[in-house]
Amino acid sequence: MTTVPLDPSEAERLSESLRPHYSDVLQYDRVLLTAHSHQAWPNVAKAGLLRSYEDAAEFVDDKWGRVLAVGARVRQGIVDRIGGRIEEVALGQNTHTLVFQFLSALDLKERPHLVTTTGEFHSLHRQLSRLRDTGVDVTFVEAQPVDTLAERLASAVRPKTAAVLCSTVLFETSARVPHLRAVVEAAHRHGAEVLLDAYHAFCTVPFRVEDLPDPVYYVAGGYKYAQWGEGCCFLRAPSDCHLEPVLTGWFADFAALAAPRDGRAVTFGQTPADRFAGSTFDPASHYRAAAVLDFHDREGLSVERLRALSLAQSARLLEGLEGLDVVTPAAPERRG
Repeated sequence: MTTVPLDPSEAERLSESLRPHYSDVLQYDRVLLTAHSHQAWPNVAKAGLLRSYEDAAEFVDDKWGRVLAVGARVRQGIVDRIGGRIEEVALGQNTHTLVFQFLSALDLKERPHLVTTTGEFHSLHRQLSRLRDTGVDVTFVEAQPVDTLAERLASAVRPKTAAVLCSTVLFETSARVPHLRAVVEAAHRHGAEVLLDAYHAFCTVPFRVEDLPDPVYYVAGGYKYAQWGEGCCFLRAPSDCHLEPVLTGWFADFAALAAPRDGRAVTFGQTPADRFAGSTFDPASHYRAAAVLDFHDREGLSVERLRALSLAQSARLLEGLEGLDVVTPAAPERRG
């Protein structure tokens, strides 16, 4: 999917129309160039946080029905942006926990091989490196050149591969990884799972679940371009998910909480999301995310619209850096 950048005058008009909604962060005299890490929050984020406090004050332990409804709003917002179904989306406080749940569900005794890249974010790179230290066979495919990365990942998959884990946009360069279908198809041929880390793409690079053949696991979060802040991440599992994570929380099967503790096997809820549910969490981040999602919807800030604005802004920066060695691709279709 190719998005045309907004022309400079249109980008300026859109930016000016949005400035009042970011007055809290704009009151400080600075220019933020940190969207690839910490995106600025709109003012409505504060209202979301206050609502979480007010619900806790009014309802105390009875707040959880409201909390779960807010979480459902966030999950629906995710589905609106990437496709799939709400019952496929599990929320978590960070992507590391969600990815480790995924890893804990793999049969690494029968399939002791994982494939990844040298360009993954620190949390995934560190975790896979630690697994390598314990004896898991991890292939780190060189991330550069990115134009052939998918094909080289595909070539690294073998019959004993349990999963391929890679980014859709590389965090160090903001380069999009092309030809991901080749990775997915190679993994499927060998019976391996696929997990795509889209944290540096979510809400700025359009993606739909149906773009790639299932099963594909998709993990991302709200800290960056989504403008939700910390503590609200998600994993999308395929509709026919059969994984049973070893790292599992008591939210994963509410129906079994009253079952006799007689040694029976652990069970999971009925939906793919249930399998990756955790345990008690601070819901303030969900309230904040829901408020921002509502704001984006009201203002018509779809992923495609945000993408067009982002490309216009990054093009302006690249023009100012002409002559310097910039690792981010200049071509709009190649950069995140």
